[in-house]
Amino acid sequence: MLQVSSTSIHLHLPTSQPPSPSPRAIFRLRHPQPHPFPSRASHFLPLSRPCCALPTLRAAASSVAESSDVVLEDGGFVEIGYISSVHGLQGEVRVKSMTDFQELRFSRPGKRWLRQNFGGKETVRQVELLGGRGQPGQKSWILSFSGVDSVEEAKLLIGSSLLVREEDRPELEDGEFYTRDLIGMKVFLKETGDLVGTVVNVFDNAASDLLQVMLNTSVGAEDMTDEGVFNAGSSGPLVWIPFVEAIVPDVDLDERVMKITPPKGLLELNVRPDGMSKKEKRQLEWKERKKFQRRLIAAKKQLCQLEQQHVFHGFRHGEKDQRDVLADQIVGLNTKLFQQAMRNISEPGSSKSLGLSEFIRDNATSLTRNTLSVTADSIAMGEIEERVDESLLEDGTQSISKGKVAMVLVVNAYTNEGMQFEPASAGSPSGEDTSLSILKSILLDDRRFVKLEDRAMMPIIMICPTNELKSIEELFSEQDYFSFDRDKVWFLEEEKLPVIGPASELACKHKILMKSPWEMLQTSVGSGGVLSLLGANYMLESLSKLEVEYVEVLSVNERYIGGHTELCGFVKSRGGHVGIQISADRMSSEEAYDILFSLEYLKKITKQIDKLHFYMIPATSSHVEKIDKEWIEVSPSSPNAHEFYCSIYSFLSSCSVGEVCVMEITE
Repeated sequence: MLQVSSTSIHLHLPTSQPPSPSPRAIFRLRHPQPHPFPSRASHFLPLSRPCCALPTLRAAASSVAESSDVVLEDGGFVEIGYISSVHGLQGEVRVKSMTDFQELRFSRPGKRWLRQNFGGKETVRQVELLGGRGQPGQKSWILSFSGVDSVEEAKLLIGSSLLVREEDRPELEDGEFYTRDLIGMKVFLKETGDLVGTVVNVFDNAASDLLQVMLNTSVGAEDMTDEGVFNAGSSGPLVWIPFVEAIVPDVDLDERVMKITPPKGLLELNVRPDGMSKKEKRQLEWKERKKFQRRLIAAKKQLCQLEQQHVFHGFRHGEKDQRDVLADQIVGLNTKLFQQAMRNISEPGSSKSLGLSEFIRDNATSLTRNTLSVTADSIAMGEIEERVDESLLEDGTQSISKGKVAMVLVVNAYTNEGMQFEPASAGSPSGEDTSLSILKSILLDDRRFVKLEDRAMMPIIMICPTNELKSIEELFSEQDYFSFDRDKVWFLEEEKLPVIGPASELACKHKILMKSPWEMLQTSVGSGGVLSLLGANYMLESLSKLEVEYVEVLSVNERYIGGHTELCGFVKSRGGHVGIQISADRMSSEEAYDILFSLEYLKKITKQIDKLHFYMIPATSSHVEKIDKEWIEVSPSSPNAHEFYCSIYSFLSSCSVGEVCVMEITE
């Protein structure tokens, strides 16, 4: 205990265990009072918990994440609760509150947002709250939403998080602060101006709130950014600083700094060399398990609705590690996409989609004024043809050099030989080694691909088969990221869906095939999975923050041509939203594509998963089945299964011809 007589403040700091995480996200800077324990009731507003833990502070701040609103990474949303169950028969749902502004958040009708998890990928959609009522003695509310009128519709919302916009946070009075505004602030000594460290968390210690500050020592200094922001995964000595006006006289939210006048010995008191205590680690593990269980329950309910309960048989057998693998796979399944695929094959005519060749054939006349022809030789040599307007190249070059264009490179799970739709074996010459060599040759081509001097500005997203993801990450690391900024390079695993068996004679239902009792048999869904993947990983939101205007999606194949500058300049000059590069080779296969989207249009189509069209491809698949309480291996000699396939050109069925530009590559 440290007593400071000059300010009449008695500090009772923890000795071994940290204080309990504060359930509040609004903190008021307290004035010194005659009594060492000032009255709490007169200094605190109701809770709103909008921002208690930043995404980059999960390790240090996770102990308060569940009792406080969290600012999400998808455009400034605030979590105010989650839907735990259905209530009644009229489509009402029960929401567990995570805010103290309950009347404001749950009873006032208006716009809200739902964050839902499909296949381990989160999406956010807007809903209309009609009203709500609290339940006395419980931390839950009964809500009703527009368009949700039945138990079946309400069940689809279970496990979803309820959100509001961050800008809708209530304004605070002077001397009051949201937790998120304090976390990440730099702390300086007021007398000397020396940097003390960075606020990583805020705790409630009864008598006074405590700032948890990571000290700026030689141990932890390298873990701070130039702006002094705490980085994920960083560690260093932590110290408690009472959040009282006598010790923290100046808080500047605009500059993100606070100045302190600590009593002698305060910064040396209770320094913990590690990031979290054992208790905090246990709390973090428990909360992560609880979150995972909620997602698992929601995914299992959705599979039950699709009559796929046989997938759960593995939970009754095997070791814990094997059952954990099954749970991870169920949570990781994109159930929304799987529902769409099953709907396509069950509804006559729903799986028909407009392919590239059909789209160009049916709209040949309309596309003529938005078509540009260039030769492959001119692109390869980097020359300007007489028939190509030089301003197009200038527009494209400026957009790329200023970082307005992002690149999505898709390493296909299919061979490029003959441009046929055939799965490539990872161990075959056309598998992993060939894919890596083709990718490497494209990235090292400074003439046809992006120029070296422009790469630092260009964000790049790699979409890879599961078995090649690690190899491609290692390739980038070995090649110093091919001159791209490593902070703007992302690696995503390709979209996959389960393989299904033939429809049963009795129920006319296709069942998911199991590779083992604890693993579903899954394959890539083809190029159409790129749209689902980009829309579910907040990639487009990240690109928007980087002020990207166009996104080029390119399949990696041995017949790569280039022409990014020409395509971008042409689409920009025409005011189009889609630019498609075509050639004789690309017209013969929908797995060889080069498409430029405006970012706004790409955001639009990635939200329209119901517009994707799937069809089934016959396959011969070995699998296991549970028959009479025994697992039987099935090794067929003829096709016995179906794999789902979707083309990236599915979006053309809902695309206006006037929005599309075509760049034709001629010999």
